Amino acid sequence: MSDTKQPEQKPSRRKFLAAAVTGGIGAAAAGFPMIAKAQAGPISMRWQSTWPAKDIFHEYALDFAKKVNDMTGGDLKIEVLPAGSVVPAFGLLEAVSKGTLDGGHGVLGYHYGKQNALALWNSGPAFGMDANMLLSWHKYGGGAELLAKLYASIGITTVQSFLYGPMATQPLGWFKKPITKPEDFKGLKFRTNGLAIDLFTAMGAAVNALPGGEIVPAMDRGLLDAAEFNNASSDRLLGFADVSKVCMLQSYHQSAETFEIMFNKPKYDALPAKMKAIISGAVEAASADMSWKAIDRYSKDYIELQTKDKVKFYKTPDAVLQKQLTLWSEIMAKKSAENPLFKEIAASQAAFAERAVKWDQDTYVSRRMAVSHFFGAKKAAPKKA
Repeated sequence: MSDTKQPEQKPSRRKFLAAAVTGGIGAAAAGFPMIAKAQAGPISMRWQSTWPAKDIFHEYALDFAKKVNDMTGGDLKIEVLPAGSVVPAFGLLEAVSKGTLDGGHGVLGYHYGKQNALALWNSGPAFGMDANMLLSWHKYGGGAELLAKLYASIGITTVQSFLYGPMATQPLGWFKKPITKPEDFKGLKFRTNGLAIDLFTAMGAAVNALPGGEIVPAMDRGLLDAAEFNNASSDRLLGFADVSKVCMLQSYHQSAETFEIMFNKPKYDALPAKMKAIISGAVEAASADMSWKAIDRYSKDYIELQTKDKVKFYKTPDAVLQKQLTLWSEIMAKKSAENPLFKEIAASQAAFAERAVKWDQDTYVSRRMAVSHFFGAKKAAPKKA
């Protein structure tokens, strides 16, 4: 071993400066995370709705995405494609759960075939609740926990679900002639979805559960005699007035329905905590905005359907409404006996509704009296069939 001393290695000025610059950038990135984030770039997500591009429902999906995109300052960018762009409308849940899509916008009733209890968030009279009350039950009455339990029961553990957007009571539907009695449904080729399939089947109809974009073409070709979809704006945009001039208003088949926003859960879980908080806030902001937009747009299109499209609106006879309630009770009893989760969810809804609906009815004053006072004969009202 030589004891000859090696010459001392002095760091060059160039290496020293390079190290200082690198260290400085690292320190800055640590102290200012936005620098690191800017270097990484925005997070992009590709979504699909279950609605045709021209439907106001797809507009609602775009509205939600814009709220998130704006509220995150562009750090999260959600692109929403219309139904069928990647998968069929009824294939959205599976596509999101597998990560084929990062998220989507639809309704729980479209997953009815996988677990019929999912339709309890969009079908039937909901024990007298409207959609806003149903959302109250979902957030504060245990509904969100029950939905997670229900999804887990069918192996859906990779979807983060948010419900929002109280929908208005839906029309009974579009027909060739007014419905005057329950028996008018016997043999009718009719479109609906969710547990309303069971309801109208029990009324004697031959039911076909088509997605929104396929309904009017099916009616035009005679494959359907009648159909329901949702509201004055959607129905007008989709062309219902081109194939029918009779619309029956008021029904219990979907009087309390909500929208569902879905994220692929692994991708959602990977988001920063602040971004998740923004999404949660955006869901509720979109819920309010959607309900306000609906009042504005639906009321305008209700007038347009009558004046420009020459549609005749009729109030659904009380005999038909009472028949719906009677059959619904039978359907609920049968499904509850077959499905313990269905029974648990229905019982939870009923307990919440019993106090919420009573409070609502006892508290709110009649709007019909006020409308009669202020507008009298000028007010638009559906005819009696």
